[in-house]
Amino acid sequence: MGETAMAGYGLDRPPRCSVSFDTPCGALLRELEQIWTEIGEREQDKDRMFQELEAECMRVYRRKVDSANADRSQLRQSVMAKEAELKALVASIGENTTQFKVNEKHASLKEQLAAVTPLLDDLRAMKEERIKQFSNVQSQIETINAQISDHNYQHDDGSSKRLNNDHDLSTRRLADLQMQLRNLQKEKSDRLQKVFVYVDEVHCLCAVLGMDFAKTVKDVHPSLHGTNSDNSTNISDSTLEGLTQTILKLKAEKRTRVSKLQETVGKLHKLWNLMESTEQERRHFSEVAAVLGSSEEEITSPSVLSLETIQETEEEVERLTKQKASRMKELVLKRRVELENICRNAHMEPDTSTAPEKIVALIDSGLVDPCELLSNIEAQIAKANEESYTRKDIMERVDKWLSACDEETWLEEYNQDDNRYSAGRGAHLNLKRAEKARVLVQKIPTMIDNLIDKTFAWEDESNTPFLYDGVRLVAILEEQKLRRVQKEEDKKRYRDQKKLQNLLLKEKELIFGSKSVPRKTSSFNRRTSGHHPNGNGAGFMTPMPRRVSAGSATPELLTPRSYSGRYNNYFKENRRMTAVPLNFSTASKDDSMSSFASISGSEPGSPLVLH
Repeated sequence: MGETAMAGYGLDRPPRCSVSFDTPCGALLRELEQIWTEIGEREQDKDRMFQELEAECMRVYRRKVDSANADRSQLRQSVMAKEAELKALVASIGENTTQFKVNEKHASLKEQLAAVTPLLDDLRAMKEERIKQFSNVQSQIETINAQISDHNYQHDDGSSKRLNNDHDLSTRRLADLQMQLRNLQKEKSDRLQKVFVYVDEVHCLCAVLGMDFAKTVKDVHPSLHGTNSDNSTNISDSTLEGLTQTILKLKAEKRTRVSKLQETVGKLHKLWNLMESTEQERRHFSEVAAVLGSSEEEITSPSVLSLETIQETEEEVERLTKQKASRMKELVLKRRVELENICRNAHMEPDTSTAPEKIVALIDSGLVDPCELLSNIEAQIAKANEESYTRKDIMERVDKWLSACDEETWLEEYNQDDNRYSAGRGAHLNLKRAEKARVLVQKIPTMIDNLIDKTFAWEDESNTPFLYDGVRLVAILEEQKLRRVQKEEDKKRYRDQKKLQNLLLKEKELIFGSKSVPRKTSSFNRRTSGHHPNGNGAGFMTPMPRRVSAGSATPELLTPRSYSGRYNNYFKENRRMTAVPLNFSTASKDDSMSSFASISGSEPGSPLVLH
């Protein structure tokens, strides 16, 4: 039917264009041709207009094709660019490539672009996060490096730009940077700890020396002291070196002050001892006085080495030195009395060169420094104490001997008492004492001999005679031995006289036939037989040592040759015997004749000669 219509309108001719009339476009062409026919257009014009219309349609189709081709090229470029960026990000981040690989089954470009875009977004986000991590780590590394190198660090965007241009954002590199950061943080911690130790040591030294701690550490670096949180502690090499040099200087200053203060305190101690200062006077300098026996490390008291403390100690020494001059005479005399007491207790003779009258004369004349006199007496006191210690054993034996001699004297007086056996109060105690005294008296000769041996041994060892109150002890002991011998002879003579008296009385009774009461002899009628107050009689008392006068020849009076021969090498000039031997036989004979004459002459006509 369409063909018929076209034939009626002259459309049975060959088509003027390549468009099919079955399409909507062909229907419009058929309607246009019909309109043109009704208008009366010529066929040539119709053909021309159809050709123009077809050319215009071709241009439209070409534009559409070109536009589609451009879109396809752009899609391909986008896909290729994103795939390239994806590969670059994967290579830069160092992640697993299979996770971010595009599936090749997608045929169209849009599908490929839709598949690669989310992967690219994930990698971009991962890269930004990785960049932040790198930036943070590198920023900390640069900050710590700046602190260690003592260079001011100013944070800018240079590190970020450097990271954005950096293609290595792998986890391996990040781990290396983190390891570097940990090493730097450890070094920072060690340095910070070292700085704190140095600062603490500086604080202790400044406290002992009385110096300003804040000023000292600020001279090294201002960040070492203060409360400003923005001003972190500097840990650079220059700060550590500055603290080290400061500590060395403070230690050297401490060493100098310790030496100076110890010298001053030594003088102060001597003055305290000389002046006999009280504890209250010394208490103010108790901490300073402790420096004398302490090492540098032990001196930690605050301000004990300050310049003010040292100056105050020196002023105290100067004050006591001025007082010492006025009290020196008193101190010297007091030490002399102490020396005399030591010698008196040990029965020694003190050195006469420091006698009190001589000391006063020398100090008043100004010829001798009182300190020298005091030192001399101190040396004599030390020597006397030492000698007293060496004489201790012998002096104890002397005390025992003197105690035994006292008991002997008491026993003799007790034996002279006619009422000693009475039943009075305390009689049994006296009997017990008498028994003990008799045992002790029998030991006296042995005690004397042992004491002589001990004295000789002491003299051999010390190469000097053992003097007891200025008299040689051996001479005293030997004299007592002679007195004991004389006492025994007196007792024997007394017994002989008693026998002779009894014999004469018996003969007189036989001759005259009457018994007369004999007159008691006065020779031994005293309370203590043969005792004299001066100890020179025939009896025995507690020996009193005789002092050696300036004119006496020797302290070895009455020393037997058996003992004195051992000391000829040591005491030749002092060994002269000044006493003559006693003639006990002559004395005994005279006493016997005197007693006989008194007895025989008591009655008239008494015979003068006995047969």
